[in-house]
Amino acid sequence: LVGITPAMREGSGMVEFHQRFPKRYYDVGIAEQHAVTFAAGLACEGLKPVVAIYSTFLQRAYDQLIHDVAIQNLPMVLALDRAGLVGADGATHAGNYDIAYLRCIPNVSVACPADERECRQLLTTAYQQNHAVAVRYPRGAGVGAEPLPDLSALAFGKGEVRRQGERVALLAFGTLLYPALEAAERLNATVVNMRWAKPLDMELLLQVAAAHEVLVTIEEGAVMGGAGSAVLEALAAAGIAVPVLQLGLPDRFVDHGDQAFLLSQCGLDAKGIEHSV
Repeated sequence: LVGITPAMREGSGMVEFHQRFPKRYYDVGIAEQHAVTFAAGLACEGLKPVVAIYSTFLQRAYDQLIHDVAIQNLPMVLALDRAGLVGADGATHAGNYDIAYLRCIPNVSVACPADERECRQLLTTAYQQNHAVAVRYPRGAGVGAEPLPDLSALAFGKGEVRRQGERVALLAFGTLLYPALEAAERLNATVVNMRWAKPLDMELLLQVAAAHEVLVTIEEGAVMGGAGSAVLEALAAAGIAVPVLQLGLPDRFVDHGDQAFLLSQCGLDAKGIEHSV
C-alpha cells in the first residue's frame, strides 16, 4: 500500500493498516508524482501496489500515471478517496474530474461503487486485474450497507438492474444510486447500477436503451467528459438514437458547504433528480 500523508489521518483505516503491516505500507508524504512512479516501480518488480490517494491529488500525478503506469500497462489499484463533492474541504479537494481524466487513458479502468459493500468488493475486483484500475469512493459515511466478511469480487465491467420501471431508465454511477432509487419510486423509472464508467457494460446498456424511451445518466462528477458522455459516445458508436439527459456536477467550481446541501444545490438529491426528469 502506497499512501499519501493526508490519507493517514486517524480513523482513515490506513493508520491501522500501517500498524498491522509496517513492511507493506509506504507513506511517501505529500508527493503524488513520486507515489505513482514508486508504485510503478513496485509493479515492474512483480508486486501489486495499491495507491491510496485523494481523487483531486491524483491530478498532480497525471503525467506519471500515463507515462509510468499506463504505457507499460502495469497492474495497480488506485484507491481514490474523496471522489465527488467533499463539503467543508471546498473546491481544492473536490474529486469532480477523475472519471473524465481517467477514462481517456488506455489500460486504465474506472469503478464506481454505490456503497460500502460494493466498495470492498470492487477493490477486490480491481486487485484481481492485470492492469490499472481506479476505484472512486466519496468522503464520509456510506448508506450503511454492511460489507461482506470475505473478499469476494464483483464481475469486471458489469452492472445490474436494481429496479424495473417504465419509459425512463436512470443509469447511476456510484453513490447517487440511492437518491436515484428514491426518485424512481415516484417516477416509476427503471434504475440501473452501472458500477463501471470504464469499461461500460455495453450488453446491459443496449438492452436498457432498447426497452426505454429516455435514458438519464447520474454521476457525482463533472458532466463534461464524464460517465454520461461515455454513454452518449457508446450509443452513437452503436447507431442508437435515444434521448439522454446527463445529470452531474456543473461546469463551475462548487464552493465548500454541507455535502447534502451542495448535492441538493446541484440537483443531485432525489428531489432534484425527479425534477430534472
